[in-house]
Amino acid sequence: MFKIELDGDTYISLLQPHHAVQLFKLVDANRENLGKWLSFPQKTKSVADSKTFIEKSLTRFANDNGFWAGIWSGSELAGAIGFIYVDSVNRKAEIGYWLGNDFEGRGLVTRSCKCFIQHAFEKWTLNKVEINMASGNIQSRAVAERLGFKQEGIIRDYEFLNGEYHNRVIYGMLQKEWMQRVRVDTNEENGSTVISSVQ
Repeated sequence: MFKIELDGDTYISLLQPHHAVQLFKLVDANRENLGKWLSFPQKTKSVADSKTFIEKSLTRFANDNGFWAGIWSGSELAGAIGFIYVDSVNRKAEIGYWLGNDFEGRGLVTRSCKCFIQHAFEKWTLNKVEINMASGNIQSRAVAERLGFKQEGIIRDYEFLNGEYHNRVIYGMLQKEWMQRVRVDTNEENGSTVISSVQ
């Protein structure tokens, strides 16, 4: 089973059918906030909907075409992060994420993204990871920018949600850029200011 410890009692773990009740409750409690930028809360009307979503995610996991994992704080489900797709031919993937209001400000999404990015580049040896979101979703954009992703473009009127069109911002990170960033971070932790290139 896919499970990665973040620190202490926080971790990310593959969503399973028995998590459907917790997942639905979290979506339902944050429906208004999540619904500002994401369409799935409108489609999540019951525990059965959450269970169906999880089952589809597990099928995709089995087919090496992405999956969704829960972000956990102790025994509480705090949010979710997923590989929306995995393009093995072009060696790239897209990451999506969301968090319940009560769990914001703890760095959970940023740390979860780091694990997913590392997994994509090291385990799957992909060349690129993308993160896309509505241009007005400042919090989500801040995560991508904090991680060092580069803004590559804006798709105008990408999605019609809540009675209005939203532009989509595309962020990208190449494997060589991520490895360079990891090497620099490691050097800084060791007290070195030398930027080492990755061969």
